[in-house]
Amino acid sequence: MTQPRRFPTFIRALGVASLAAAAAAGAAAQESFTYVTNWYAQAEHGGYYQAVATGIYKKYGLDVTIRMGGPQVNIYQIMGAGQADCVMGSSDLQAIQMRESGLPIVTVAASFQKDPQVLIAHEGVKGFEDMKDKTILISSLAHRGFWPWLKAKYGFTDAQVRPYTFNIQPFMADKSGVQQGYLTSEPFAIQRAGGKANAFMFSDFGFPAYANTVACLEKTIKERNKAVAGFVRGTAEGWKSYFENPAPGNALIKRDNPNMTDEQLAYSLVKLKEMGIVTSGDASRQGIGVITDARAKASWDFLVSAKLVDPTKVDLSKTYSTEFVRDLKVMP
Repeated sequence: MTQPRRFPTFIRALGVASLAAAAAAGAAAQESFTYVTNWYAQAEHGGYYQAVATGIYKKYGLDVTIRMGGPQVNIYQIMGAGQADCVMGSSDLQAIQMRESGLPIVTVAASFQKDPQVLIAHEGVKGFEDMKDKTILISSLAHRGFWPWLKAKYGFTDAQVRPYTFNIQPFMADKSGVQQGYLTSEPFAIQRAGGKANAFMFSDFGFPAYANTVACLEKTIKERNKAVAGFVRGTAEGWKSYFENPAPGNALIKRDNPNMTDEQLAYSLVKLKEMGIVTSGDASRQGIGVITDARAKASWDFLVSAKLVDPTKVDLSKTYSTEFVRDLKVMP
């Protein structure tokens, strides 16, 4: 019987050391990249968490840290101070407006082809036309987003508005009230509280905005172009993976946000898939995360018509880039 070949101890030690050195070199090659989200961790951020959990970002040389946002977190201030490489824009509209205020932000990808923002009304309300005489709870940010669009399209007035505090109790108490929300979130909370309501998603009625975007500073795109490209591709692949098996991403979501439940995650995922939030429209033909010139122009036209941006102070072409998504082709 042939005896197994034995190497001297020092040679074996050299082999182990070489493997350790190679692993260390691989780890050193991973470039740190920080991304700040716009809210508490949830299924709506699933693609990003999935790409971390499954090592997708590491394939592109990135050691990604996701920092959770929230109602009191100014993500653009954080990025402007150099504490984040890119952030999750609520919409491309926001990035254009921030540009006018002096922050050179560029939208480089759009995870959500449809903006999931909705108005939620009690049973019996069949459409926006039925809301003209009702009190509507909206946040302050809505006045620079969907609210001017609703006013122009459906004749709503500012007299109807009351502040929305991201709490469903005022809505539950007022059986004739209406509130803003996210299709994947507030309707579930209302249902769990015993309410029955209808949700109307703006994007189904022509609201042009992208949502859940990757927004970066011009400087970052120039100085860390390869890292931004890797992050955009890794995120697109993360969404594809999350829709196939969300368990790894969900585990990290719940780690960052202990208040998140499996029931909420499951509900949100169903709605994301059902409504084609990530995968419909241009994404179905050109891949997850895509931005097109036509859609960017539609957002711009809305902002200009609503007098939410001064076209003499902002160059549309500098507010977004298709460089990282044009040939991405991560198909749903």
